[in-house]
Amino acid sequence: MIYLDHNATTPAKPAVIETVASAMREVGNASSVHASGRSARGVVEDARKCLASLLNADPKAVIFTSGATEANNAVLKSLGGKILVSAIEHPSVLEAAPNAAHIPVKADGLIDLDALERMAEGAQLVSVMLVNNETGVIQPIEQISKIVKAKGALMHCDAVQAMGRIDVDVQKLGVDYLTITAHKFGGPQGVGALIALAGTKPVKLIHGGGQERRARAGTENVAGIAGFGAAVKAIDIAQYQTLAVLRDRIEQMSGIHVFGKNAPRVANTTCFANNGVPADTQLMALDLAGVCVSSGSACSSGSVKPSHVLQSMGIDASLANSALRVSLGWDTTERDVDKFIAMYQKLAPTWKKAA
Repeated sequence: MIYLDHNATTPAKPAVIETVASAMREVGNASSVHASGRSARGVVEDARKCLASLLNADPKAVIFTSGATEANNAVLKSLGGKILVSAIEHPSVLEAAPNAAHIPVKADGLIDLDALERMAEGAQLVSVMLVNNETGVIQPIEQISKIVKAKGALMHCDAVQAMGRIDVDVQKLGVDYLTITAHKFGGPQGVGALIALAGTKPVKLIHGGGQERRARAGTENVAGIAGFGAAVKAIDIAQYQTLAVLRDRIEQMSGIHVFGKNAPRVANTTCFANNGVPADTQLMALDLAGVCVSSGSACSSGSVKPSHVLQSMGIDASLANSALRVSLGWDTTERDVDKFIAMYQKLAPTWKKAA
């Protein structure tokens, strides 16, 4: 099997698996005051400090959650009034704020800053992702934050697809809230974090005990958080940048149209279309051939449908309907990419004939 769907989830790194297994062999509730509880608490706090250090944040700002979807909901539901979200956000943002106004993007996938300037007047909260999960386009969050702050609004950034791929510094970005999840950079599924900077307070979605400084009730997922911390320690951004060579090789295939190619992008992601060939036709054929890719966000799956991201970029429906996302990861090899290219080029003529 050739796995090229790392934006959906990336395999856990060996050190993470060992750390999670070790934590699961120990007993202890992080809220208990006895020795076992204190040991579990130490694991949680070590991960919190590692994450805070990487993001240039105060450890007190880190709230562990079940994932980025919970963290996004906690932020988007914390304020009433006027909310703006970019038109290309992940479903966990769009669905959490169904009445929000959508900031348009340009044809290259970048936010329309002039439109943001006009729309942000009177806003309470603005949410723009750092890296788009489908195209890999990197948004100018520092510039966006300055516009938002000048209008007196709070700034939220979903940085799920940025962690481990580019530097993420909450101070430089100028955000009030940042959300991430561990399984996108080699950590376990089911654990994420909300970074709530000083002076901000997300809504409490889960009520009960006083865990996470009373911001999020429920017994801490000690093993998951331990794995989160191990994944943070294993981040190697310089190594990740080398994936751009493999991504570019894919984009040299004939007969494809690459989206967002002229905008800043993360090294691992390419979104392209083979016009006239439905995405589901390509996905099924590649799956049967042992290749795992996707047509967009795994969180909006169940049926293959046109990408709202590409539609927001003004892409023609027939082209958007044929779009695939290929996303590489820490364990992707040159051989994997060469096999994918060979398989795709072998299958493409048969799709064209069928279409």
